[in-house]
Amino acid sequence: MGNGAIDDVDRAILYALQEDARNTSSGDVAERTGTSDSTVRKRIQRLESEGVIKGYSASVDYQRSGYPLRMLLYCTASIPERGELIPDILDIDGVVSVQELVTGEQNLLVTVVGESDDDITPVAQALLDMGVTVADEVLVRTHKTTPFGEFDVERNGED
Repeated sequence: MGNGAIDDVDRAILYALQEDARNTSSGDVAERTGTSDSTVRKRIQRLESEGVIKGYSASVDYQRSGYPLRMLLYCTASIPERGELIPDILDIDGVVSVQELVTGEQNLLVTVVGESDDDITPVAQALLDMGVTVADEVLVRTHKTTPFGEFDVERNGED
C-alpha cells in the first residue's frame, strides 16, 4: 500500500485509532464514516496485514510511573551498521526507542528513561561499547503526540 493507496475510510480509521485505539470501536468509526461495522473491521484487518497498522501500544507517562528522566541521546554510528545496530540498542535496559536519522552527522536518536543520571550513564557506556558515539544529550521535560492531521477526514472537509 503506497502513497495515495488509502481512501477516506482508511484515513478515518487511522485517525480514530491514533486518537484512542483502546476506546474506539469499529461501530464508532462506522458511524463517523457512514459505513458498516463489518466494513470497518475488514478495513482494520487489511491495514494490519499490509503493515500500515504496525501494532497497538500504551502511551506511558514515565514520570508518573517513577522514571522522571527522559533523555534523548543523539548518536553517530557507521552508516553501513546503523540500521543493524537498532535491535541491539533496543535491548539495552532503559532504552525505549531508536530512530534512524538520514541527514546530519548524528544518525541515531536514542530515547532513554530512568530514575536518575545513574540509569542513563550505563546506556551511554553500552552504546560506546557497540561503537556508537554519543554526540549530544538532551533532557526532555514533556512529550506529547497527536494523530496525523491528514488522516482527519472531518477536519479536512472530505466526505
